[in-house]
Amino acid sequence: MDKVTATPSDQLLTPQNCAITLIDHQPEMVLGVSTIETGKLRNNVAGLAKTIDAYDLPVVLTSIGREYNGPLFEEITETLPDEEVIDRTTMNSWEDEAFVEAVEATGRDRLVIAGLWTEVCVCFAALSAVDAGYDVYVVADASGGQTTPDHECAMERMIEAGVTPVTWSQVLYELQRDWAADGAERAHQIAKDHGGDFGMAVEFADFLSE
Repeated sequence: MDKVTATPSDQLLTPQNCAITLIDHQPEMVLGVSTIETGKLRNNVAGLAKTIDAYDLPVVLTSIGREYNGPLFEEITETLPDEEVIDRTTMNSWEDEAFVEAVEATGRDRLVIAGLWTEVCVCFAALSAVDAGYDVYVVADASGGQTTPDHECAMERMIEAGVTPVTWSQVLYELQRDWAADGAERAHQIAKDHGGDFGMAVEFADFLSE
């Protein structure tokens, strides 16, 4: 065995090696989701959007049939107000030329995907991105399906194809990794705002240290 050094794995996400796409987080789309409570979904999407902003990650935002399904969640558009939203007719984003061009323009070879529904717009895009040569990660708790079998079978299908499942908080902590490094205060604040019990613990610890 070679000498072990304090070097992180190349498998880890960094602000320099990944881009994120948020797909179809729209009011009408969420009405069909039963695998995650709407408030929890919106909380997780908000945490992910703030993570994108905090680490200045390249992002591709897309909706489907905005005229009928509504705009993206305000948790996304208010956090990322300057980002264009690509509206599509295709269920598979990878069959929309503008979307693929936007992903390619990021210059990143690791693509983190979250969206609605897991079994359709997330799964189709993830499988297509894998075939196109991308290292794909799907944010399971910022996505949702019509039924539990829909969500779980789609996740299994993607994993078998080489997709890595993650959660939104895992993305946040993976990008930060060092509480003494730049960005720690922002990561703490995102955890406070959206991290559930851990966020409450962080806030309480900060209170005790004052």
